[in-house]
Amino acid sequence: MTLNEIEIGKTAVITKVGGEGALRQHLLDMGVIPGAEVTIVRYAPMGDPVEVIIHGYALTLRLDDAKKIEVRPVSEPAKKAEKKRSTSKTVHPNLGERGKSRSKSNCTPLPEGTTLTFALVGNQNCGKTTLFNQLTGANQHVGNFPGVTVDRKDGVIKGHPNTIVTDLPGIYSMSPYSNEEIVSRNFVLYEKPKAIINIVDATNIERNLYLTMQLLEMNVPMVVALNMMDELTANGGTIDINTMEAMLGVPVVPISAAKNQGINELVEHAIHVARYQEKPLHQDFCDENGERGAVHRCLHSIYHLIEDHAKKAQIPPRFAASKVIEGDPLVISQLELDQNEIETIEHIILQMEKERGLDRHAAIADMRYAFIRKVCDASVTKPQKSRESIRSEKIDRVLTGKWTAIPIFVLIMAAVFWLTFDVIGGTLQGWLEEVIYALTELTDKGLTRLGVNAVLHRLIIDGIFTGVGTVLSFLPIIVTLFFFLSLLEDSGYIARVAFFMDKLLRKIGLSGRSIVPLLIGFGCTVPAVMSTRTLPSERDRKMTILLTPFMSCTAKLPIYAFFVDAFFPKYKALIMSGLYFLGIAVGILVALLFKNTLFKGEAVPFVMELPNYRMPSTRNVGQLLWEKAKDFLQRAFTIIFLATIVIWILQSFDPHFYPVENQQDSILAIIAGWLTPIMKPVGLGDWRICTSLISGFLAKENVVSTFKILFGQDVPAVMAPATAASLLVFSLLYTPCVAAIASIKRELGAKWAFGVIAWQCFVAWCAALVTHLIVVLV
Repeated sequence: MTLNEIEIGKTAVITKVGGEGALRQHLLDMGVIPGAEVTIVRYAPMGDPVEVIIHGYALTLRLDDAKKIEVRPVSEPAKKAEKKRSTSKTVHPNLGERGKSRSKSNCTPLPEGTTLTFALVGNQNCGKTTLFNQLTGANQHVGNFPGVTVDRKDGVIKGHPNTIVTDLPGIYSMSPYSNEEIVSRNFVLYEKPKAIINIVDATNIERNLYLTMQLLEMNVPMVVALNMMDELTANGGTIDINTMEAMLGVPVVPISAAKNQGINELVEHAIHVARYQEKPLHQDFCDENGERGAVHRCLHSIYHLIEDHAKKAQIPPRFAASKVIEGDPLVISQLELDQNEIETIEHIILQMEKERGLDRHAAIADMRYAFIRKVCDASVTKPQKSRESIRSEKIDRVLTGKWTAIPIFVLIMAAVFWLTFDVIGGTLQGWLEEVIYALTELTDKGLTRLGVNAVLHRLIIDGIFTGVGTVLSFLPIIVTLFFFLSLLEDSGYIARVAFFMDKLLRKIGLSGRSIVPLLIGFGCTVPAVMSTRTLPSERDRKMTILLTPFMSCTAKLPIYAFFVDAFFPKYKALIMSGLYFLGIAVGILVALLFKNTLFKGEAVPFVMELPNYRMPSTRNVGQLLWEKAKDFLQRAFTIIFLATIVIWILQSFDPHFYPVENQQDSILAIIAGWLTPIMKPVGLGDWRICTSLISGFLAKENVVSTFKILFGQDVPAVMAPATAASLLVFSLLYTPCVAAIASIKRELGAKWAFGVIAWQCFVAWCAALVTHLIVVLV
């Protein structure tokens, strides 16, 4: 049978893993290996993909990929014989105890003042960024779905000035499957950190230790941080730290990054192994005499054959040997082997495959997992089922149910928009507007009393207070929206959305994993574009980047709120939500166009770990809101402040810098006049409107501030509702801000960035034309 034929709740043993290339290697690295037990949990509401439990964690994959995995059904999961272990608390070895003799004789400490560099490496969603924040005091974004960190981040360990710790993107193995995984691998391989801090999720230890084994092969000083130990022990599980340390050959420190437990001890051990360059004790992971003896002989034969090449290329020989067997092209090319050596290696591997009965990729993965099982059997007492997983199963019956998943998702997003624009955000906005109005009136009277120059007076009141003040009033709406988005992300719900939306997204040429960048796009396009690095396919990555601008970012909220309040106040919630759904609809149409033109082919396979639901952290949510509010305020008093002054000056003076009586004679009117013929058919032929849209390229909030300066207070008196409707649609769809374009340029290059500007403006013009014609006719 194949995996897709197994019924829900049934268990099977994997007998063969089919397929080829990077996906197959990725599945093997995730523990989908011959001999592993796999239990079907559920199928997505639309029947595809499927969620399974393997090695104690939840994994999702598509039915097409499940068809390539051959299995043998079993009546019930095998019960492992529980070995008697000491129930008393194990004493953790003292600092340096493990390598006292080495540190005194063989391990000379690095010179005083040497900067100790650390690579923080671990699986996705294992708590790396939380630990990084605890170590450095930084405030990096933390979430509960795979792929929060998409670039390396550096920081100094608190209290240790000569240290630098680098938070790397999550990586399941040293065989990179996606772009952000390459960042992690290259850092460890080529930037030569003095030590590695390997963070391991103690509640999902078997899959996490797979990466640990590969890091041990690299022969770099290392300390293992067993994170989430509080969750493990709360559910009745234990880990014998001494036994695990002896078997792995490196320090192992139990911690809880979220609760700041064990961090000081971890820092002490990390600094010690880095300063004394205490490398892992030599371990032979393969069974020399058992059924895996063929793998042992193969590894050691190739090790001796390539050792000189590996040292020349500055790649650890043991690591290089396993990568050569796996056929890793990056490592093989760097070894610069001659033809005779390549042919000899191939013969050795073929002989191993014949004796072992597995292909080279499966044989290496099986060897690693066999050692991991040996370590876990000797040192880990796992709880039968954690409270977190039981709770997640109950919640998933509703949130990812066949008939409930998509309706609940729509209701949740509609509730988020309603609460943001109407109930919470709208109310707070009204209060803030009253405060800003009172300050403006007070300042106006004060300047009049002081007899301030009339031009300066107008600049402060009509320029700065009107422009910047209007933008500031939208801060509550932006913070409220980010509050709800961070709750969804931190709880683990967004990962479920990716699971049940995969089949829908596949119809437009994308994978379910693309839902994460697209949802982030509702907050800000810049991090949304960066988060596409978690996508393993270059095709999917480019296509997702080009679609993120259609997801309306929070910077456009001031535009929507301003014009809806001015022209359509009775239908505020309906129109605001409608704009968001219009952006999604246009994005879908564009995706279908791309699927059949620029990006022909199928979406990347959907293989993703599903984290347990967790209560959103008050600290994480508060931290994110503070960051977004601070970012908004910084822009309000820098970019928007300067843009407001520039716009006011350009609209108040002619080319010779004489004050103008009529704004149509101003510098701004002359510049914007070049665009008015193009914008006239869509009802936006007024130079003031064109000017506002141009200023929006710097920051979308500028559109409102510029409008207030150019049109004054009573906008409805000088603009028709049809124009306002056309403007709303154009603002929704036209080019993202300069920061977003810069991030697109960084990811895809200048050609794509300029292409996005032209393409978005064209789509916006067409949509605005249709909107204008409909409103005029109605």
